[in-house]
Formats: sequence, C-alpha cells, structure tokens
Amino acid sequence: MIIAILLGFLGWYLYERSQRRTHPMTPGLHAEIDLPHTQEWEIYQNSLSICSKKLRVCMEELRLPHLSHHIDLIETGSYENLSRRFLKVNPGFSVPVLVHNGHPVYESHDQIVYAAAHAGAKGAALLGETAELRAEVARWVDLGALKGNPLVGGEERAGNSAPGLTIPIFASMLRYIPWWRLGVGVLFHGQRRRPILFSILKLRGIHGLPPPAREAIRRARRNMSAHLDTLEQALADGRAWVCGETFTLADVSWMAILERLCEVDWIEVFLGQGKRPGVAAYWRRVQKRPSYEAALQSQRGDIAIRALQDLKDAKRSSPELREALEVS
Repeated sequence: MIIAILLGFLGWYLYERSQRRTHPMTPGLHAEIDLPHTQEWEIYQNSLSICSKKLRVCMEELRLPHLSHHIDLIETGSYENLSRRFLKVNPGFSVPVLVHNGHPVYESHDQIVYAAAHAGAKGAALLGETAELRAEVARWVDLGALKGNPLVGGEERAGNSAPGLTIPIFASMLRYIPWWRLGVGVLFHGQRRRPILFSILKLRGIHGLPPPAREAIRRARRNMSAHLDTLEQALADGRAWVCGETFTLADVSWMAILERLCEVDWIEVFLGQGKRPGVAAYWRRVQKRPSYEAALQSQRGDIAIRALQDLKDAKRSSPELREALEVS
C-alpha cells in the first residue's frame, strides 16, 4: 500500500514537473511571443513585490488604461507564480510582467522604460525631455533596479538592497501560510534555495532568524544607508524630484523603494530623528501624488498588514530583537 502511494506521488510529481518547466527569460520585449489578451496593456503583478510596485506606479503616472492580474507569491498566500497558467506568461516565474498587444516585456526596469516610450508626451516627460536628462534618469533607474538573484543582493543598486530588508517581515508573514503551500515551492521552484530559506524562516519565526539571515539584513541595511545618502546629496540643492523639478522614472523607482521601507518598518530607522531631512521631505511629497494612493497604499494586502503589526509588536517586546535588526 505504501509503495503504491509513493509510486502514485512520484508519477504525479513527474507529470507536474513536466508541465511546470521554468527557465530564465531575457529582459525586455519578446515580440516573438503571443499571449492571450483582451486589452492593449495588461500587467501580471503582486501586491508586495517591489518591482510590481514600480510598474503599477508607472502605469498610473502615465495614465495608461490596463488590465491587472494579481499573481500570488508565497508571501501573499501561495506559489501562484509556479502555476501552469502563469508559467505560460513567464517561464522565469517572476513578477511583474508587462504585456503590450499580447507581447510580454520582462524585468521592471525595462518595463517602465518601454511603457513610457509608448505613452506620448506623458512618457517623454517621465523619460526626460533632453538627452542629458534622459541619461541622468536612466542612471537613477538602474540604481533603483533589482537585478540578478535577490538572495545574493549586491551593493551597487538600491533595488538590490531591498530583499535583505524584507526578511524580517517575510518571517512574520509566513506564520499565516500553511506548510503544504511552502512544499509546492520545494518541489517546483526554479531556485530551491528560496523556498528552503522560507521554510526555515517559518520554522524559526522572527525571534529565531538564523545567522545568515541576520548577516543579509545587516549588509542590506548598510548598503541602503549608502544609497539613501546618495539620494540626500542629490536633493540637497532643494530640487523637488530626483532629477530636478520634473517627476521622472527616477522618482517612480524611489517611490517603490521608499514604500517598501515603510511597509517593512524601516522608515524610522533611515529617516527618523532628523536623519536625511531632504529624503524625509521628498518621501512626504511622494505620498501626496495620486499614483501613491492608487498604486501603492490601496494595494497593501491583508497578510502584509497583519505581519507588519506583528513585526512592530515583536520589536517592541524584545529590545534584543530590535537591536539585532536595526543596530548590530
């Protein structure tokens, strides 16, 4: 009986594995791929994903009508990004995906540039009206990008510093996710280190972060501090936005990054008690834009909201935990 069950499970697994093939996709437009669509613009995105935040803000700023498909990641409920349906959209199993007339565009730093380039005058303003400004905007967009393996991070980009700073809230969110859903990732994820790490975080909880996770947080905190110092220097001349007096894709990127710091309880660490007053004032300006409410604040999921409160409560009740995360 046991052998029959094991053979049945093995057969199911091998079949599902054959139907859920994953492989990396090169960034940018893939005109050779035709996906089913009902609107000119469609996006596949996740409420918590920082790259999805960036794309949502961009689409709102451009006022491009679009159909949005929410795709769950394990942090927000399940591995929907590993489903057969979504893998047909992106075999690279990442969000967001921008779809234009049925053709997918991969990687958010390419997606926002592509969307702006196809959005007339509003897009031209976000890209930069002059060659010099376009080059400056492009530099900041690259700085805000998340490129490569998010588990590795990297000090060269602010976007690459965000995943490490998200580890504490991941540990809090996973308490709301059933174990069997984590098992889907262990079986089918293209980068098994990630679901294994999440399993460890769920098992140990926020108070039991393993040493490698704590080191990743420290490294990300140090790197993000340096990038925020760079932003503070850029804003020191009193300009309203990152590249001057016009809101651009540079601000789209930083809006998403600062929102991530807010929703995972890092804003006070980086901007509180008079630290980086230029960035703090910039953050207040960002929150007044209609795109902030439409694309970010209103999109926060229930699990993320509960986990944020859990994280705050844990740090309030344990000075040792707060010091480990924010000081040591």
